[in-house]
Amino acid sequence: MILFWVAVLGSSLLLYVLLDGFDLGVGILFAFTHDERYRNRMLAAISPVWDGNETWLVLAGTVLFGAFPKVYAAALSALYLPVLVGVGALILRGVAFEFRESATSSRGLWNAAFSGGSVVAAFIQGAAVGGLVQGLPLVDGQYVGGTFGWLSPFSVFCGISLCLGYALLGASWLVVKCEGEVRARAYRALPWLIVAVVICLTVIFLLSLANHLPIMHRWEQEKVLWLFPAIGVVALGGLLVGIGRRFDSLPIVTSMIIVTAMFAVFLISFWPYMIPFQITIQEAASPPESLRFMFWGAGLFAFPLTLAYTAVSYRAFSGKILDSGGYP
Repeated sequence: MILFWVAVLGSSLLLYVLLDGFDLGVGILFAFTHDERYRNRMLAAISPVWDGNETWLVLAGTVLFGAFPKVYAAALSALYLPVLVGVGALILRGVAFEFRESATSSRGLWNAAFSGGSVVAAFIQGAAVGGLVQGLPLVDGQYVGGTFGWLSPFSVFCGISLCLGYALLGASWLVVKCEGEVRARAYRALPWLIVAVVICLTVIFLLSLANHLPIMHRWEQEKVLWLFPAIGVVALGGLLVGIGRRFDSLPIVTSMIIVTAMFAVFLISFWPYMIPFQITIQEAASPPESLRFMFWGAGLFAFPLTLAYTAVSYRAFSGKILDSGGYP
């Protein structure tokens, strides 16, 4: 049951990063577009699915709370401020998404709130992961690092890197969903975003070496880790082919493969720890009775139903959007 809930938690987080990642990325790119016609088409590309994408974050939080309460308590104590800011940014983004539709004189304010909320939410998520990677100060499972113990130049750079990664996913999504100038702009943005993401990943690797982060020792112990960067490089080649030949469906697929490969690197680097090198999966898990009880709710129904709902939503709103912003 412990491995089952690890799989559910990992799958939920990965689906959140992939799906909410591209619509947060569209929100980030939204800030660089000033023509309202193009902005409306960008929002139409994500409007049927953006709120459903965030469901995966709720599900992941629920599983973490019920199945791994020790990690939930320790991580939330350390990351209380970034979690609070990140949730606030997601709320602001959602409100702005709806309000700008009816706004006239205040539309500029809601546009800024939408793009700003997207940037802050993406940055906070990356910075929080960076804080976990560099290590949280825990004593007997209790966080002792203070309000900003998670914050460092390394975590800040991780936040910036995730913003760029999400923007890459967002541009890839606009390519597959839009026509005309919006599609053309997304294609023009992709090479610059690729360069920025590659530079960021390289700098993160070098910073990890320079700071002697414990996670780097796993690269010596677990040779399989080198497989995933290789997969990422192959996917990057496919992404470049898709850009060069204008294969609209290829950029989003290859971008998601790149992100999945990076996610797998972190997962295997942490294994068998949930908070790196301090709390293991076995130590963090709830009693077997609790895990079995949760299976009949979240395991048997919530995860499969959310997955089915997501699949149906994407199937119903497949294809490119019309110039009017609707679907054929």
